[in-house]
Amino acid sequence: MVQRAILNYDENTRQILERQGYHFVGAHSHSAVKTCLWLRKSLRGEGNCYKGKFYGIHAHRCLQMTPSVFCNQRCVHCWRPLEAFNIDTKRQNVIWDSPEEIAEACITEQRRLVSGFKGSIKTNIRAFEEANQPKHVAISLIGEPTLYPYLAELIEAFHARDMTTFVVSNGTNPEMIREINPTQLYISLNAPEESIYRCVAHANYWDEIIESLEVLSGKNCRTVIRITCIEGLNMENPAGYADLLSRAKPDFIEVKAYMHIGYSRMRLPRTAMPAISRVRAFAADIADHLQGYRIVDESVPSRVVLIASRTSSIHIM
Repeated sequence: MVQRAILNYDENTRQILERQGYHFVGAHSHSAVKTCLWLRKSLRGEGNCYKGKFYGIHAHRCLQMTPSVFCNQRCVHCWRPLEAFNIDTKRQNVIWDSPEEIAEACITEQRRLVSGFKGSIKTNIRAFEEANQPKHVAISLIGEPTLYPYLAELIEAFHARDMTTFVVSNGTNPEMIREINPTQLYISLNAPEESIYRCVAHANYWDEIIESLEVLSGKNCRTVIRITCIEGLNMENPAGYADLLSRAKPDFIEVKAYMHIGYSRMRLPRTAMPAISRVRAFAADIADHLQGYRIVDESVPSRVVLIASRTSSIHIM
């Protein structure tokens, strides 16, 4: 289970992330857990995230984690400090913790983090009790999860604990996309063509992403393509997006606005964040070029529009 490694970040970077609410778990500090805004809101009865609106999950029962803080792209819109965690796994090896160790450590840490809400008068006690038994795992916190070589086994470890899994990948590792079967598998598609991809991702994995899209079309789990819309950068060529989507044949397509938060503010101006009206119009343009899909829902606070295959149903968790 062990591969010898050089970690590509220093103690100062780790401390910065810890101050931002990331909690490292496991012996080798490549996995982390963090509670999100919507978990806190859900505990207080103040709303649910768009995944709840679209797919029926409960945010207070969702464990947000990553088995790999590292990423192999440097996307301009990412709110995470990926510059400090960029890694080429072909040249650097990591000492990886086992799937069982990560699963147990994540659940333990999630319960510890949730425990702090018990004393608040705003906390719904029933929701608090449910939160202590996390039901959903969002494997999407920071970095690229498919860089963890035992991701399939980690998913199985969570499923064995009667938990559902959402994996969000950048699609750069098609072999791992073939191997894994989470409850719901996302691939981020943030360009309709290679030249725009290079401007967005600052990486060279376009061929791998195309292969992952083709792999996605044959998966047995629910599949989603997420398009992050960046004003002035990738909100063009809806026919190009539609062509790529037709190859992937996802159950759902999320067309979502880039949000001007975190480290992305160092790379993009606030004007790069499109209004929901722009996202809605762009999603409609994409849907017009697709056969067998229709717009079925949206979340205004998150600026996201949901397109679904006519054979897929929503509220499915």
